[in-house]
Amino acid sequence: MRKYIVTGTYALLFLAALTSCKKFLDVVPDNVATIDNAFTMRTQAMKFLFTCYSFMPKNGQLGDDPAMVGGDELWEIPERGAYLDMAKGFQSKVGPLGDRFQPMYQAIRDCNIFLENIGKVPDMQETERRRWISEVKFLKAYYHFILVRMYGPIPLIKTNLPISADVNQVKVVRNPADSCFSYIAKLLDEAAPGLPLTIISPTTEAGRITQPIALSLKAKVLVTAASPLFNGNTDQSSLKNLDGTPLFNTTYSKVKWDSAATACKRAIDVCESAGIKLYVYNPAFQQFTLTDTIKTQLSIRNAVTEKWNSEIIWANTQSNTADLQRLISSWWDPLYLDGVITRGELSPPLKIAELFYTANGVPIDEDKTWDYNGRYDLHTAGDADKLYIRKGYTTAGLHFNREPRFYADLGFDGGVYYGQGRFDDKKYMDLFYLEGKFKQRDGKGKYGYNTVTGYNLKKLINFQNTINSSNDYSVIDYPYPIMRLSDLYLLYAEALNESGGPSPEVNKYIDLVRKRAGLGTVASSWTNYSTNPVKFQNQDGMRAIIHQERLIELSFESQRLWDLRRWKESSKELNNPIKGWDLSQTTPISYYRITVLFNQTFGAKDYFWPIAEGNMTANRNLVQNLGW
Repeated sequence: MRKYIVTGTYALLFLAALTSCKKFLDVVPDNVATIDNAFTMRTQAMKFLFTCYSFMPKNGQLGDDPAMVGGDELWEIPERGAYLDMAKGFQSKVGPLGDRFQPMYQAIRDCNIFLENIGKVPDMQETERRRWISEVKFLKAYYHFILVRMYGPIPLIKTNLPISADVNQVKVVRNPADSCFSYIAKLLDEAAPGLPLTIISPTTEAGRITQPIALSLKAKVLVTAASPLFNGNTDQSSLKNLDGTPLFNTTYSKVKWDSAATACKRAIDVCESAGIKLYVYNPAFQQFTLTDTIKTQLSIRNAVTEKWNSEIIWANTQSNTADLQRLISSWWDPLYLDGVITRGELSPPLKIAELFYTANGVPIDEDKTWDYNGRYDLHTAGDADKLYIRKGYTTAGLHFNREPRFYADLGFDGGVYYGQGRFDDKKYMDLFYLEGKFKQRDGKGKYGYNTVTGYNLKKLINFQNTINSSNDYSVIDYPYPIMRLSDLYLLYAEALNESGGPSPEVNKYIDLVRKRAGLGTVASSWTNYSTNPVKFQNQDGMRAIIHQERLIELSFESQRLWDLRRWKESSKELNNPIKGWDLSQTTPISYYRITVLFNQTFGAKDYFWPIAEGNMTANRNLVQNLGW
């Protein structure tokens, strides 16, 4: 009988290598598990199930998530390298940064092994077997989607090749992009009915796939397929297999948006039937009666940082955030400036600070009541600003009269830092705040322990974290969110607008997200405050509104890089310089001068990862992405 070697719960099946040494591998050493052993009983099969889960990328981890610092949303000191090098234009086909080609195909092979053998397990109920099969079909779809999003058209591995396959059979070709998306959607359709609506036991099953997760991923897959990068992209017309098969359909299809809208609505309905709803801060007990200002801020922050809150559709239990929070937490407490337990790293550039709306809920360059041209002038915070900016503190006009998400997501010179051990917002002068000028507690002075732009990332820090001493920082951990309900609402609004233009249904789902953020409706905000009051009434204008709403609502959640790519807007956004304040200055008038940290460049080839040269050499049937 043909044997495959399995080490513990980890199955390694690399057909190209095995075909050359088949006779040798027919001998299985004693005490070495085989595929047959892995499926002789339920407990062993469960280990293989979790092996299939183990390949999930570590979202939010700097070493494994290119969307953190691989674009233009966050910046670091130059020595950090890694994905920051990708943001600097140092991607390479010799050793692609963040290459997932081999690990994802390894994951897909293990999923196929599981699906081919799970029927052999004798001691499990059929309902459970069906659930496990559905979970692995979902994971197989997810791993294919990760590859498509990075590399574009890919070889689909629907089943594993037999061990007897010859060398020519393993040299697979890339499938057209439309075929890839159709196959992924088909797998998700097959998976969804066998999945539970909710997790029964969060203690033992948190992170496992549910029906809302499967349908939400399908919604995102179809929105991606309908987006300009994959829908009628004539820039990719010359990408063809060696036999001349085109890999991109260059004809635009509105039907793709129709299908995406249908999938989004189905996912929303199922999520809401499962009790998933937008998070609003309303604890059963609170020590102090808080103002609406701080309650809104906590609704925004906790929607991400409160573990398993009502808005989370899918969070990655293999990617917790304690280390990330230590990395990005700043020096808000002046008592412990000699510590190294926090670092204040990962800095939003100036353009991200300018992305957020004004307090009236419109872009800063559209608000007819907001002084856009004077945004870099200095102002001193008064009583009306006291919960956002330290009263009496002088800072840039850019920091005044902004929407609540600006203050919930960003730390800045003079910005109040609610929580972190000080919770009574009536004692506003007792609340922490940041000082960002040279050698101030959050400013440049201790290299590698400060912002590089003048802004700090606050959104991903739980407001209950406290610095207890120079080397003791209490962190409330949470699994990194992969999908929140607000993400799904905005995908639906986008798909509807692209499918049929503005409508009350489009406005409804954007307005739900804006209401939680403390903003008025799209119609009222643009009508009353925008220099372009009819912007929301035409498809192009609504598209711009939806795009900006997504970039704000999902900022710093590993979404911007992918959204800019699928919209084909990276070539506009990532060809702008990364800017910040002049951190070497000690006075406000000198500090609030704009400096350029780096001049980014982004070309057409950068929309997709290169396939590593090693893979191209091993499989001569693969064609390289354009420009690499």
